[in-house]
Amino acid sequence: MSGHATIPLAFEAPAPEESRARLDAFVAHLRRRRTVRDFSPEPVAREIIEQAILAAGSAPSGANQQPWTFVAISDQSVKARIRVAAEEEEKAFYSGRAGEEWLEALGPLGTDWEKPFLETAPWLIAIFMQRWGVSPQGKRQKHYYALESVGIAVGFLIAALHEAGLATLTHTPSPMGFLNEICGRPDNEKAIVLLVVGKPADGCRVPDIAKKPLDEIASFI
Repeated sequence: MSGHATIPLAFEAPAPEESRARLDAFVAHLRRRRTVRDFSPEPVAREIIEQAILAAGSAPSGANQQPWTFVAISDQSVKARIRVAAEEEEKAFYSGRAGEEWLEALGPLGTDWEKPFLETAPWLIAIFMQRWGVSPQGKRQKHYYALESVGIAVGFLIAALHEAGLATLTHTPSPMGFLNEICGRPDNEKAIVLLVVGKPADGCRVPDIAKKPLDEIASFI
């Protein structure tokens, strides 16, 4: 790091027993997180969404270029436009574009082309990947590991919203070019995820599925 400005690292090192206790609580909390498709229209304060986005913006990124844009949408008319456009793509997906194997994999989740939650939930957050940026001199600037960086930031965002007591749904209609038009985003940005955010509706139910245990997702060498 010679030749670059630095600052002292603000790092907290808890005792081993405290570290394990924190982690156990964190893991238990995250494993209670569930994707929902039945949202309450109950409002959620903008300040909550702002803080969650700040948490997402703290994610690591290639060359610290932070190649993400978060567009938080609460306007009902805009949400309605997004629903119409998304359902158009979803109709094509479920009527043949997906293929039988993909539809079979989705079967246990009970999904279909209708997406009423896009209007019901109080917030939608469209996450865009900046495929390239603009330097202070006005020149096109390549972004490195942009997709990976945005993926990490989305994970941070979902975890932050769960910590705030909110439910989320990662919606990925394909293609998502309509989001650039509706959200007024430039050509160098590509929509990656449309995150639906709010509280679950009363009586909300979720599919009876489970996450894989540790021995199925990790190996130690």
